[in-house]
Amino acid sequence: MLKYIGSRLIQIAILLVIFVAIVFFLLHAMPGGIKSILITNPKLTPQAQEAIVKAFGLNQPLWLQFVDYMKNVFTLNLGISFSYYPTPVWNIIAERLPRTLLLFTVATLIAFFVGFSSGKSLAWNRGKTSEYISTVVGIVTYTIFTPLLIFIMIWFFGSYLGIFPLNQFLNPDLWIHTNLNAQTVFLYILLTMLIIGAVMLVSYLVALRFSHKVGTRKLVFYISTVIVVLLSLFFWWISPIGIYGADILWHMILPVMVVTIISYAGNMLVMRDSMLETIKEDFITTARAKGLPDKVIRDKHAARTAMLPVITNFVLSMGFVVSGGVITESLFSWPGMGMTLLYSVLAKDYPLAAGALIFTGIFVLFAHLVVDIVYAFLDPRIRY
Repeated sequence: MLKYIGSRLIQIAILLVIFVAIVFFLLHAMPGGIKSILITNPKLTPQAQEAIVKAFGLNQPLWLQFVDYMKNVFTLNLGISFSYYPTPVWNIIAERLPRTLLLFTVATLIAFFVGFSSGKSLAWNRGKTSEYISTVVGIVTYTIFTPLLIFIMIWFFGSYLGIFPLNQFLNPDLWIHTNLNAQTVFLYILLTMLIIGAVMLVSYLVALRFSHKVGTRKLVFYISTVIVVLLSLFFWWISPIGIYGADILWHMILPVMVVTIISYAGNMLVMRDSMLETIKEDFITTARAKGLPDKVIRDKHAARTAMLPVITNFVLSMGFVVSGGVITESLFSWPGMGMTLLYSVLAKDYPLAAGALIFTGIFVLFAHLVVDIVYAFLDPRIRY
């Protein structure tokens, strides 16, 4: 297994170098070149333009620029943003990334678990009215034009019902009375999510290791999850930053609903189709012949095999989380990586656009690595 992971890491490293090189040459091929962008940028003084030219080595041959750029990227020096001069690109990404991770990780996880469970049940109960209705609804939500869905959700829940705020990620009237940085609250929320996820994973692995009964495993998992969630809620309740965390989460509900609806449909349809193929296999017939309960056959035999393509879909979608939904973040005025990427392209901010693209590529390549490892764990034949 370690040999397989090592070989995949080497391949990922090679692909990363190739990807960074492609980003470099694509951005240098922009009409007019980077120097003309600097000259026409009204936000940069002549002194700032000269400093950026020296910093990026734009007065050197292209191959020397490429060598310096590769060296800088792999030392986490992504340069200075043209639009936010003299702010380093790394600082901008560090500020925007937690916002995107929080929004899209929550939505993607909810969509995965709900889509996996519903797809499994729909395929197992094929032919019922609920299966046809759910499939049609899933196809509609999967193929719907994203901006249209966003406008409908904003109009219905924001304007018509007035339940959720329409835009932004916080209430200015609340935050104007504090010196607290919103970035700090975002990081605390992410830390809380990581702790809850770690406890859930450890409890599952411990239950899997010391208990052979499915019911006992589920009981241990659910109890530990409830305890850590209640403790987290208690911490936020007594914490002075609790009200600000609640404000961010309140503004996050509507965009999370949109992303969840879109992502859920894909997971549900993939799981349903995979389950329909799996239940035709001989080992399912054998399990039924042994007299195993339907629930055991569905969850332990069929679902485990059918979940491979769903895991692929889920992990790869997690890889694209870092870029955010450009459309979703823009329409909801959520200042994350998606909105940053769009703004950097429109403003011709070469360093910021390159940094956002590189981070997206890193997450996607990492997602591919996770998919390969999970596949190798579930199907040992892949290792050889």
